[in-house]
Amino acid sequence: MGDRWHVEVDRSVCIGSGMCVNTAPGAFALDAARQSRPRGADTDANERVLAAAEGCPVEAISIALHDSGEPVFPPEE
Repeated sequence: MGDRWHVEVDRSVCIGSGMCVNTAPGAFALDAARQSRPRGADTDANERVLAAAEGCPVEAISIALHDSGEPVFPPEE
């Protein structure tokens, strides 16, 4: 994976489970309201960030290719 990703958390959906922080602590943090946020909107593609998005119990995390905006997760149906 040599791509750059744009990572977003839908804060209206996030329930603050912290699973993303446990899975990819360098990529996500919980704020004072216990809602997730990416530590940086853009990151190198990596398995931990993808696993965090896939493991989010409410699917609040979305990942897109930085250059094209093509969805990485959730995948287009």
